[in-house]
Amino acid sequence: MQYRNKSEITSIMLETAKTGSKKTNIMYRANLSYTQLTGYLYYLQQNGLIKHEEGTRIYKSTEKGLKFLDLSKKLSKMTSA
Repeated sequence: MQYRNKSEITSIMLETAKTGSKKTNIMYRANLSYTQLTGYLYYLQQNGLIKHEEGTRIYKSTEKGLKFLDLSKKLSKMTSA
């Protein structure tokens, strides 16, 4: 498996949570252990990129998270060309 940096993992998590996802789905899509997942979710919540919807087990990307995702995709296109 190829080394992934923090921004790549963050992008995968935000993409998965665009429409709302449970922890398990995010964990499998990003290929993380539960310990790694909880650390990343804490980091993303503290930075306002993802939110936990009250009364549910759903995580959803915030507006700031979607902007990060968009910029990340643009940067990836620029560096791969």
